[in-house]
Amino acid sequence: MKISDFMPIQDNDRDCKPDTNPAVPPELHRIVKCTDGRVEMRCDYEPRHDYARAVPALRHLRSNGSGTAVETEGGGQTMMLLSSVSLPANADGVKGEFALSQGESVIFVLAYGGRRSASLERYRTQEKLQLTRRYWQDLVAGMHYGGLWREQVVRSFLLLHLMMYRGTGAIVAAPTTSLPETLGGSRNWDYRYSWLRDTSFTVDVLYRLGDVYGADHYIHWLLEQCQLSRRRTRILYGITQSSSLEEEILGHLRGYEDSRPVRIGNGAADHLQLDVFGEVISTIHSLLVLDGEIPEEAWDLVCSFAEVVIKNWHRRDRGVWEVRGEPQRFVYSKVMCWAALDTAAYIAAAVEQRRLYRRWAQAAFVIKTEILDLGWSESKRAFRQRYGSDALDASNLAIPFFGFIPAEDPRVRQNLDAIERELTDGPLVWRYLPEETDDGLDAQPEGAFTMLSFWLMGNLIYTEQTDKAFDLFHEMITRYCNHLGLFAEMFDPSTNRQLGNFPQAYSHIGLIHTALNLSGYITDTPTRLIRRRERG
Repeated sequence: MKISDFMPIQDNDRDCKPDTNPAVPPELHRIVKCTDGRVEMRCDYEPRHDYARAVPALRHLRSNGSGTAVETEGGGQTMMLLSSVSLPANADGVKGEFALSQGESVIFVLAYGGRRSASLERYRTQEKLQLTRRYWQDLVAGMHYGGLWREQVVRSFLLLHLMMYRGTGAIVAAPTTSLPETLGGSRNWDYRYSWLRDTSFTVDVLYRLGDVYGADHYIHWLLEQCQLSRRRTRILYGITQSSSLEEEILGHLRGYEDSRPVRIGNGAADHLQLDVFGEVISTIHSLLVLDGEIPEEAWDLVCSFAEVVIKNWHRRDRGVWEVRGEPQRFVYSKVMCWAALDTAAYIAAAVEQRRLYRRWAQAAFVIKTEILDLGWSESKRAFRQRYGSDALDASNLAIPFFGFIPAEDPRVRQNLDAIERELTDGPLVWRYLPEETDDGLDAQPEGAFTMLSFWLMGNLIYTEQTDKAFDLFHEMITRYCNHLGLFAEMFDPSTNRQLGNFPQAYSHIGLIHTALNLSGYITDTPTRLIRRRERG
């Protein structure tokens, strides 16, 4: 038996550009084909609308020799199931058995949204399957990578596009909510949003792979969101203007393997997280280098964000890990404030704004001086997680990527060595030690953070330990992904299971960067992992 599932590309997507009509409702098609002998199967369809908070009303539109069509409505949502085989329906849904002999097939279509046709033929499943295949094949054909790990890079590239909302260009962190970071634990979050934290890494990846349109569309969405919310910049945004960020707990759901609570929405949206300004300005810097100029609205945003950083860089914040405990003076946040002003000064010089260049460069110098004074632990020979503590944090592996200190500075190697001693096991890297960090949650052990594994390899490349980076990368992509080459947010070696929301865009962005750098595909496009010049 062969099962083919796909979500079709619409007719106006043939040019591989994002859909200009985001109102086109989604469909899921399934083709079940018997390839040998005779196979008996059972179909169970029990829709539960609005996270099972609404009891859907079912309308049985057709069940005869030409197939089945049922419509369910509840919680403001409407869906229709159609099939080419006749199946009985009841108040709960559709349940029935059918058999196929060699060469026979059955088609199912699940269509979302109201006012859908009850005729299966109008959904043109076979035609849409060919169109969808051709679309993805054409997209991959335009990708600029032919190195050793093309299969893994292609898979990751496709994943980023699967998680890109075609109406706006926004990319979700993951398409799931509340898959636990600890089985049975409470660290369960909704990742179906787009984080500013991820922007410059994402844009770098898309540009380096030659996907200029995808990168530009994503940047356009980013600039629009930041402009609309300039007075109240959030760390994450919904992929549409109607997306709700309000965090709710769904107490009636048991969660994945009894991991409660199940959350929808994300309360971290309104956290003060100072690193995001550096991410956004670094993304705008990519526009400058690629095009030789930046749009007026992008320059306005640089000016606005640079001044926000000058006024707020000294404050405590929630940090890159969005802790729900007391705000702290996290070193990574301070470094990103430096990166925001350092990059803003570079942009100001490029557009001949001398006064702003001097102002921002001087402020960046002040921040850097403080970080080197208060953010370095002589006892650990490493950057601290936060001022006043000798706890380590693997987010500081990103410090050399932004040019804060050059790769040849001995502190890069010392920081790497300290993190390897305390927070790693082979290619696996933990964010921090829970007993040393008050993140506002119970001190449950969590899995290794997959993105940090690739940051570790980036540091090894920086410190000319390329053979070790190569070995760890090979181990990572052969031992710690699933059978489809996909990564979640975390991995637990004690259970040999992936943890957290799945699949995770951040993890695959790191994979692509590492594959490009290890393959020697270092281009002239300015990305963190190839930035070698110290400024400030």
